[in-house]
Amino acid sequence: MASRDYHDLLKPEVINTVSGLSLISRIVVEGYISGLHRSKSVGPGMEFSQYRGYEPGDDLRLLDWKMLARSGRYYIKQSEVESHVTVKFIVDASASMEHEEHGISKLEFARVMVACLSHLAQKQGDSVGLFALNEDDFTSIYPKADQKHFNRLLLELLKISTEGKWPELAIASRKIHNRGEKELIFFLTDMYEDVSELSDFVKNLKTATNEVVVLQIMAGAEMDFDYKKSITFEDLETGAKVKVDVNKAKATYLKALEEKIEATKEQLLSQGVHYHLFRMDSDLGDALQLFLKERIRLV
Repeated sequence: MASRDYHDLLKPEVINTVSGLSLISRIVVEGYISGLHRSKSVGPGMEFSQYRGYEPGDDLRLLDWKMLARSGRYYIKQSEVESHVTVKFIVDASASMEHEEHGISKLEFARVMVACLSHLAQKQGDSVGLFALNEDDFTSIYPKADQKHFNRLLLELLKISTEGKWPELAIASRKIHNRGEKELIFFLTDMYEDVSELSDFVKNLKTATNEVVVLQIMAGAEMDFDYKKSITFEDLETGAKVKVDVNKAKATYLKALEEKIEATKEQLLSQGVHYHLFRMDSDLGDALQLFLKERIRLV
């Protein structure tokens, strides 16, 4: 099963079922794990009794994440079990997440990402929680670490629907935050904001004890401006429409996009928040790699 290509399963009729999400997450995670580098030697200063190379089927909780960060190699720490982490996923459910590429909306893609990352976290013994919000609705599944909880999380992922705009800062933060807890927070969003409502929300999430990661989901065509000669864009949150000559607008658009992404990244980094842009046509294994690297910062 691990060798099967998950791309064939990225269809609404598969994504929008619990069994489909579960299947995709299992294939992606198992495929990623089976591709981990195997190491037959240990680094200088390490005892063979403490470390050995990762083998498929090993409990992921025994992986030494700090060794992975330093050496890029996967070692099993035999002397102790790595501490568990509390992981929270927050999904932007405002109307702009309805934007589609190849029949899959950004929200549906976010569902798949959360399912895969949650499956990986759960295999490590981490507690996983889910939050999704817009101005009309709020979803909250507080973190737990068992299989039954993971199945409930998948069910709640499917109930999320896009509506309206992002809510006011005070409402959003009050419902999600646990300021005293050591936790890893992933915010999945397209970063589409009228003023700075999303940026303010992210800034408010960061504390001295947690790690906050923004995963900005973008369609490939959005990134490359790969459209036909003339196209009409519609603002999904306001309904405003504008007709654009692609040939004339492409260079200006790409420059503005690059500047916006760089400005967002710098702003978030200055607040201690990590930022990653994730294209919908990228490999989901890259998201798992990112998750593991971010997790290391916390343990």
